[in-house]
Amino acid sequence: MGKPEARSGWRNAAAAAWVLVAVACAAYMHWHLRRETMDRAEERLVSMCEERARMLQEQFGVTVNHVHALAILISTFHFEKFPSAIDQDTFAKYTARTSFERPLLNGVAYAQRIFHHEREMFENQQGWIMKTMKRQAAPPQDEYAPVIFSQDTVSYLARIDMMSGEEDRENILRARATGKAVLTNPFRLLGSNHLGVVLTFAVYRPGLAADASVEERVEATAGCLVVVVSSNQIPTNRYLGGAFDVESLVENLLSKLAGNQDIVVNVYDVTNASEPMAMYGPQSPDGKVSLFHVSTLDFGDPFRAHEMRCRYRQKPPLPWSAITNPLGTFVIWMLVGYIICAAWSRYDKVSEDCRKMEELKTQAEAADVAKSQFLATVSHEIRTPMNGVLGMLDMLLGTDLSMTQKDYAQTAQMCGRALITLINDVLDRAKIEAGKLELEAVPFDLRSLMDDVISLFSSKSREKCIELAVFVCDDVPKVVIGDPWRYRQILTNLVGNAVKFTERGHVFVRVCLAENSKVEANQVLNGTMNGKDGKVETTANGAFNTLSGFQAADERNNWDYFKLLLSDKEPHMDELECDRSYQNDCDCVTLMISIEDTGVGIPLHAQDRVFTPFMQADSSTSRNYGGTGIGLSISKCLAELMGGQISFTSRPFVGSTFTFSAVLKRSCKDTSSDSKRSLSEALPTAFKGMKAILVDGRPVRGAVTRYHLNRLGIVVKVVNNLSMGLQTLAGQNGVKESREKLSMLFIESDIWRPETDILLLNRLHELKNNGQVHELPKLVLLVTSEADKDRYGSAFDIVMYKPIRASTIASCLQQLLKVVMPERKDNQNRPSFLRSLLIGKNILIVDDNKVNLRVAAAALKKYGAKVHCVESGKDAVSLLQQPHCFDACFMDVQMPEMDGFEATRQIRQMEVKANEERKALDLMEGSTFVESHLPVLAMTADVIQATYEECIKSGMDGYVSKPFDEEQLYQAVSRLVVGTKESAV
Repeated sequence: MGKPEARSGWRNAAAAAWVLVAVACAAYMHWHLRRETMDRAEERLVSMCEERARMLQEQFGVTVNHVHALAILISTFHFEKFPSAIDQDTFAKYTARTSFERPLLNGVAYAQRIFHHEREMFENQQGWIMKTMKRQAAPPQDEYAPVIFSQDTVSYLARIDMMSGEEDRENILRARATGKAVLTNPFRLLGSNHLGVVLTFAVYRPGLAADASVEERVEATAGCLVVVVSSNQIPTNRYLGGAFDVESLVENLLSKLAGNQDIVVNVYDVTNASEPMAMYGPQSPDGKVSLFHVSTLDFGDPFRAHEMRCRYRQKPPLPWSAITNPLGTFVIWMLVGYIICAAWSRYDKVSEDCRKMEELKTQAEAADVAKSQFLATVSHEIRTPMNGVLGMLDMLLGTDLSMTQKDYAQTAQMCGRALITLINDVLDRAKIEAGKLELEAVPFDLRSLMDDVISLFSSKSREKCIELAVFVCDDVPKVVIGDPWRYRQILTNLVGNAVKFTERGHVFVRVCLAENSKVEANQVLNGTMNGKDGKVETTANGAFNTLSGFQAADERNNWDYFKLLLSDKEPHMDELECDRSYQNDCDCVTLMISIEDTGVGIPLHAQDRVFTPFMQADSSTSRNYGGTGIGLSISKCLAELMGGQISFTSRPFVGSTFTFSAVLKRSCKDTSSDSKRSLSEALPTAFKGMKAILVDGRPVRGAVTRYHLNRLGIVVKVVNNLSMGLQTLAGQNGVKESREKLSMLFIESDIWRPETDILLLNRLHELKNNGQVHELPKLVLLVTSEADKDRYGSAFDIVMYKPIRASTIASCLQQLLKVVMPERKDNQNRPSFLRSLLIGKNILIVDDNKVNLRVAAAALKKYGAKVHCVESGKDAVSLLQQPHCFDACFMDVQMPEMDGFEATRQIRQMEVKANEERKALDLMEGSTFVESHLPVLAMTADVIQATYEECIKSGMDGYVSKPFDEEQLYQAVSRLVVGTKESAV
């Protein structure tokens, strides 16, 4: 791209050229439209001129035809009849009566051909003497042409010898020789000053052939007709007393035609081409003639030539289109040029912006790389000492400590883990912003995961004496495919916030299918949403129909709507083990998870920034409750990555309900059989078929407790009070058929009163003594906090602490009922299984930090491994020269001189070379070749995606982040050391 000044110069030159082109196009259009206008005007002029010439010829031809008819009349009735049937009176009357057919002719006269030897006899017969034009006796000559018949209007031609005039004689001779009408030269008529001509037409005797020769025509000539226009007008310089008025003829013709005012017509006699004689029209045109047309006139005289010249009276006007169209075209060109120029300028600006954006992108990518490197460095620098701190604390807790010392060490360990959690949250946020966070897709037991999350906050909920419970609808698949760690992370954040901000009431986690949640939501009327008041249903004692009896922000979790999600029939263990999702093909399922609390709620002014990273509702929140404000932001991003959304309903001083959705896949039999088998073993089957009564006055809480008991196969009857419970217990033997005994009686702590201890025991003994029960059921008290245990009597066989889970219920009932549980497999006891995997194994640990070496070595020696430690990558490469005795290698990534990546690459190169040599040797010896591969695990404080990708690229087999715990160590060893998969555990 050139400099801006050069581009501006090119743009200005192009604009000037564009203007010139626009002017040229407008000028060309103007010339073209003007040319079209002139062409049309010329075509119109030609059309009108040709039309007038044609009509003039036709009118003249009509006149000649009438004269020809008169000649035939004379030939027929004068020469064929003897005596003649025509005399002067007859001719005068006939021509007078037919004069309307000859409007431009004033009269017609007939001159008879007389030879010289016939003159005397002719004059004697006629009784008069032939005279010349000067009224003198005709001189002797070979032939004479005296007028014997004449129309009354030209009676002055009588007795005139037409052969006595030189020009008339020539006209008569030409007329009889050609048989056509002959015209004289134009001349001015006296009186009117019009131009006129004399028409002479030969009259032949009957019987003349059509193709007669000139001699035959001359021989057959009987006379001639002379056509005159006036009887009293004598032509100037002529002897004939009449003429054909050409001007009157043309004027009369033009007056009948439209458009006569637009054009000027001239008629010329061009017999002498060098000196044409004007017969009609102005003698000279006014001004310059732009359009001109000449039409040839044929009046029938072969010896004379005439033409009509036409022109416009005024110059044809220029049409408005010849002005407006070029002007409009010029404007359009200029507009298009402006648009192009603007687009060009915009393109240059966008190109410049793109160039700057590319630079900024490069800088951003460099900043992203720097950020990743910074995060890796910070993560490594923080995790490295934290690894030592937590590792040493773990080792310290394994020694003999006093209670105070142990409490101090556990507190320090808890703080260290909180710091690690904060670091992980920040790194997760960085991964999400960089778009490098990827979700896994593995099968997991949803209900067990929910129980695990609840167990994390059990101690905190007991301290605050609040209800903490989880409920999963029956139609939710047991095993789903997704990312359990990220799912757990969202739940942990939301449940942790709910417990943190709740001082009384409850925290209730509910999981159902999204479609069922929509059906439920559609039935909510006048709900209370985000601080808006609404009608909330309460019980008779004023408590709300919720888990704890306290009002909730979202009433969809109260009993009226919660019971819509419950199954009508009692689920059995077989149904729980054989999930309904296996009846269908593998498909997606959308879960709706709500976390309801009755805490302080979120102020209305702070609800818009709830999901903003590092933001708290107000400044006092951090001081009163702690936290960084990043958990909700990460949860929102993770929910969206799972194909769902997250929202909340909150009312200040009432509570909050956070709801998020996640799209998971149903787990098919073939993909989850191993996982399902191991998960089903987590819940014992020894309690299947047992029966129990639950006394709970709160329907929601009773349904939750029933849900956990049903998971163990226990059939539960829920009643509202102790009286109903005793009635149900007493009515057990009322049925004759065989049935199993009632094993347990669960009673909620808020139902129990201390004064009812003796009454309950007495009533139970009465039932037993009366034979209504064979054996007294075990009494189980459900309490929210440890302080509730001392508050109630000693009538109960066992006190069960909330939050209750299927696994904790099974553990308590095993102790209470002395049920024999099946022994767990070795691989279920992870410490024992780890020891069986690592005992006697030679493990090489590579780390430049001596504290980390001690921690890692102690963790591995704990399970019986033989550990060898080195502090650099070079030392590791030297020890791993083929052959070596190590079974695995834990290698740090960031080390001086040679980092873990380079060391691993050199180790892999040595393995490839050694395997090739061994393969060739085994082929020669005929033995089976077994490829040698040393498992190498990255052991570093870096947990970002780029570091993981670099580990795999360099040839490492796995990744263990610092500080690693027993779970991480177990997963790594089970996958790599013995080649097993974690799913088999």
